[in-house]
Order: sequence, then C-alpha cells, then structure tokens
Amino acid sequence: MIDFKPPEPRPDFETFASVIKGEKTPEKVHLAELVADFEIVAYLLEKLWGEKMMTLAEAYSPDQVGEMLAKGKGVMPLAGKKERAFWKQYISFFHRMGYDMVTDMAPIGFVMFLTMPSLRVTADTAELSRGQRMWAEEGRGKISSWEDFEAFSWDGLNLDLEEWCDFFEKNTPEGMKIAANFSLFEQVLERLMGYEGLFYSLVDQPDLVKAVFDKWGEITEHFYRQAVQCDAVGMVFHSDDMGYKTATMVSPSKLRELVLPWFKRYAKIAHDAGKMFWLHSCGNVYGIMDDLIDDVKIDAFHSFQDEIMPVEDFMETYGGRVAGVGGLDVDAMVRMDEEALRKRCRQILSRCWPGRFAFGTGNSVTNYIPAKNYLVMLDEAIKFRI
Repeated sequence: MIDFKPPEPRPDFETFASVIKGEKTPEKVHLAELVADFEIVAYLLEKLWGEKMMTLAEAYSPDQVGEMLAKGKGVMPLAGKKERAFWKQYISFFHRMGYDMVTDMAPIGFVMFLTMPSLRVTADTAELSRGQRMWAEEGRGKISSWEDFEAFSWDGLNLDLEEWCDFFEKNTPEGMKIAANFSLFEQVLERLMGYEGLFYSLVDQPDLVKAVFDKWGEITEHFYRQAVQCDAVGMVFHSDDMGYKTATMVSPSKLRELVLPWFKRYAKIAHDAGKMFWLHSCGNVYGIMDDLIDDVKIDAFHSFQDEIMPVEDFMETYGGRVAGVGGLDVDAMVRMDEEALRKRCRQILSRCWPGRFAFGTGNSVTNYIPAKNYLVMLDEAIKFRI
C-alpha cells in the first residue's frame, strides 16, 4: 500500500456532467469507473477505514436467488437488510474515494442469473481472489431455434424498479448520482444465443436473430424508461462489448441494422429525461464510432486499450465531439511498477485534461489490479495540475 489519503468528499455531479457535455472547463480531474470489483472495494474499505464488508454471496444467498428464479419475478431484490447493507457500503466506497457518481451493477448482474447458459469455471488466481472465475461458453446459448424463443421466459425479465429506485434515492449521498446500467448486444452474444449460435444464425436464421435482438431490446428499453424517472439516476451507462482487437465482432452493417437503432432509442430516453447517455464497449469499435457520435448521440465513450487506440489519440481525434472516460489500460495497471505507472498517468492527464474527459481505468477496477496501483492512479489524479 502507498501512503494515500482520500480527499474530503465533495461530490458535484452537476458540474461533472457539465464538463462531460463540454459546457464547462474542469477545475479538477474528475474520476469515473464502469464498476469496481467487490473484492477490491472490500479490501480498501478495511485497509483505509477499518470497515468490514460482507461478500456478494452473503448479501445474495443461492437460496434467495433460486427462490426468485423459481417464481419468475423480475424484481430487483433490495428489500432485505443484508442486500441494503451491501449496496450502502458500495456507494460509500465511491463517495469516500472522491467520485461524483457510482455505477450500479445490481440489475444487470441479477438478469445474468436468469439468462446465463453453461459456464466455464476455473480458479481465481488474483491476489484478492474470489475463489473462482467464470466466463461464458463460446458455443450455443439458450436460444437456437424458434421453439427455444417461444419457450423462453421473457416476461420475468421485465424488471420492476420501484424498490430499486426507492433505495438509491434514499441512500445516494447529496451531490452524487448513480448510473443505470444494462446491455443488449453482449446479452444476445454471450447468453441468449452464444458466440457460435449468433454467428451461424446471422446467416442461417436472420429472422430469429432479429427477433431475439428486438425482444431483448424491448426489455432493455423497459428498464431504462423506469430508471431515468429515478431522481438518483444521473445517466444511462450502457455496457456492450461489441469488438475485439482489430474490428467489431459482427460487421458494422449488422450492428447498424440490429443494435444501433436500439442505442439511439436509449439515448433519446436519457436525453428526454435530462440525463446523459454513455457507452462502454471493449474492443475495436471505431468502424461505427461516427455512428455512435452523430446518430446515436452518445455523450461519452468508455473502454480503452492502448494497443487499439490510446485514450490520448481518441481525445485528439474525437474529443471535440464526445467525451472520453477512463483511459488507463488495465494491463498497464497490472504490470507496471509504481514509477512507470505514475509516469503513464501523468502522460494521459497532460494530453487529455482539461477537456471533455474523466480519468479512470480503461475498463474497470478488477480484483487482479494490485490495490496499490489503483491508489497510485487516484493519487496522481488528485495531485495533477498543468
């Protein structure tokens, strides 16, 4: 651990939003993340403040989740004391660390329980291990035919957010907002149809593919229409990994046909409610970046890998049209020593700030990033001055 002293919390989401939208020049480096793994949150709460955090498994027992799945009810479970205590600590972490916002991953995480096909499982070798790591199979998902489509329990996935909204309105600190997060392409790719299932079906069953995207698109729209009515929500932070190292996973033309019209609807929902629309997408999606900025009208783009396009180059190319969020490659955060990492942070900040920019990891605060290196990033952001 480094000698790190968190700043006095002074969240100001309205000023932060003005910076992201290009309406105001920032007076400090604002921070933003898609998510922080619960293991690193728990570790730092204990190390910095001596506060013990329960695990996700303790907050949401397998029996509780199984009971809800059996009932087929798409209700976010936030009624119990354990769940509420867990999310209060998660919010508190971002508040204490100097953020203006906190991304809430609860709804999309819960939906994954409902839609996940078989999983690959291996040991988690991270320093802050969760025991096992899981990822989606690359073959077929839950829907391979029209029979599967008709038999799928779609109705149980239309989440009721009344309880969710009430909780965050009562427990989000003054000056902060949360980000409503959901996904479309990634759900269809990894869970509903699977990689092979989607790629083959784009040729063999294009009508089925469109039906799956449209059905999930409606579910996602239902979520966002509710979420933006919540006073605690300041933005939609849509999360969809659509690329790999050199290109999008399916052709830009297919994304324009099946996915981007839904993104445009989600952005309009957010904007009509006076909220921002951010997009997270891993991989090389620059084949559709102009579409995302000019047609979808995203306010900010998140997820950067240096070998695809360093955030500095993104800001030089697109920064006059859209905000960049994050930027510090997770690979660098894992591998670099303290001196090299501090230098990399200063390189990014000196070229991206001030501007439509918020600093953070290129992807998320994973449990395999050394906690020390995460604190180095925050320390450089707090100290940075041109």
